[in-house]
Amino acid sequence: MSTTTSPPVTHEIDPAIYHRRWAILAVLCTSLMIVIIGNTALNVAIPTLARELEASTSNLQWMVDAYGLVFAGLLFTAGTLGDRFGRKGALQLGLVVFLGGTVLASTADSASVVIASRAIMGLAAAFIMPSTLSILTNVFPAHERPKAIAVWAGISGAGAAVGPITSGFLLEHFYWGSVFLVNVPMIAAALIAGAFLVPRSKDPEESPLDFLGAFLSIVGLVALVYSIIEGPSHGWLSTESFITFGIAAVALTLFALWESRAASPMLDLRLFKDRRFSVASGGMTLTFFAMFGTFFLVAQYFQLVLGYSPLKSGLLQLPMAIIMMAIAPQMPKLVARFGASRTVPVSLGLIALGMAVFSQVQTDSSLVLIYCSIVPLAAGMASTMTPLTTLIMSSVPLGKAGVGSAMNDTTRELGGALGVAVLGSVVTSRYTTSLAPALTGLPDQARSVAESGLAGALGVASKLPGAAGTQLADAAKQSFVDGLSTAALVATVVVILAAVAAWFLLPSHFGTQATSPGGPATGDPGDDRSLEGSLDVTDDDAHGTPVAAAPAPTPVDAGTGDDSREPSPVLD
Repeated sequence: MSTTTSPPVTHEIDPAIYHRRWAILAVLCTSLMIVIIGNTALNVAIPTLARELEASTSNLQWMVDAYGLVFAGLLFTAGTLGDRFGRKGALQLGLVVFLGGTVLASTADSASVVIASRAIMGLAAAFIMPSTLSILTNVFPAHERPKAIAVWAGISGAGAAVGPITSGFLLEHFYWGSVFLVNVPMIAAALIAGAFLVPRSKDPEESPLDFLGAFLSIVGLVALVYSIIEGPSHGWLSTESFITFGIAAVALTLFALWESRAASPMLDLRLFKDRRFSVASGGMTLTFFAMFGTFFLVAQYFQLVLGYSPLKSGLLQLPMAIIMMAIAPQMPKLVARFGASRTVPVSLGLIALGMAVFSQVQTDSSLVLIYCSIVPLAAGMASTMTPLTTLIMSSVPLGKAGVGSAMNDTTRELGGALGVAVLGSVVTSRYTTSLAPALTGLPDQARSVAESGLAGALGVASKLPGAAGTQLADAAKQSFVDGLSTAALVATVVVILAAVAAWFLLPSHFGTQATSPGGPATGDPGDDRSLEGSLDVTDDDAHGTPVAAAPAPTPVDAGTGDDSREPSPVLD
């Protein structure tokens, strides 16, 4: 007796949208680059800002941190608002607000105005970044989605290296405010092209807004990021740290309790039962822990220890961007062949190898040794971000793509903040201990300045006569390198532990993005089952005519585009 098999279920996207999907991706990547450059370009400008605006050390710290603090704190809320009211609108609103913050920062006449401007840019970035990934997820069919995410991830990684280069160039040729204006042409291009190319999309169910969940997530994440950032200066065991970490713990605990009971939660906690989501989120956090911590340390090493200019320091990081952009788009093929459970641990292993080599640098190390660290670091980061991002997004319903994107972005921001704070704290602690013998006999004020950091010590050394100044400068550089080596070893151990966890816990395949608006895919996290749902995507023509809701795609083996297997049962 013969049996009938249903034809493969296909994911239908409006032809007008499908034909311009790569142009849409170009707009999304441009928007993403604006966010990444905004997050990294300021670092090499800090000495200039200190001089031009007479900014204190605290002011400088907040110029950097205001962006990330607001960004991370609002990501879940912004992603949810984009899902509810429209992702294209959220993207364009974010770009307009980012433009306003950029212009304000470029014309600032005080440190407080720069700090406020950076907070405005962080607010805008919270709407831009989740929208780019959620729109991508909705305009690419399942079999092309890993490739598109690979391009997106490559741009994300490359932007972190491009930012310091452009900033260094502008500082050497123009006034300090130009480091902010670099984004203006890109914002204009993204706004104009996006108005014509990017389609409108949102959650078809239009679930009620979770106001309490939004409030608790903002309080919890802002308190957590603040605690991480300020921990090194307040002291990890200080009263201030206990209070802020306590606020974060209480708020995030209440958030989890509320989300587990809410009828329409902002973040469905059942997603964490899916190993794709939970393990990939943890892996992404630790990848950016190493990535941002390394960028933070490398920039100081190049400028303060080896004596390179901001521009040369940025240019020396350019190979990292090239490697990331070259490797990331190739990852879907490797994942399709070897599986995520093997490619991700190997990629994390490359990051650990790079950090281990970086721990061996000295005050006079050659660029050969440094690049022996940078090459595996860049390769590991590029090859990790693509499969982890795809795993996160494949475990989230299409209607909740903004929330999945926000989770992906939040893990990046928290990981980056944790990397800078923890590794920076390790460097500071080791630096202070190692430098103490060289400070004997210095006046209290000079000692305090020298202990505050390598830049301060070099400033004190420049005012000392002859051999005394040279000895203090050499001791300070060696103490900094000692701290850098210890921090790199800490990062190595952390990433190795993440690689071991990924080896045993990650599923071999991505599976298929769960397209039910109501919740995540059910069943074993590693299997290929999915739920049927609808996708509300409208082309942005004069009438905004909605495309008919399409059935879910059949499960696809990661990166292969094989739609030949029998589809999963349709569930109401």
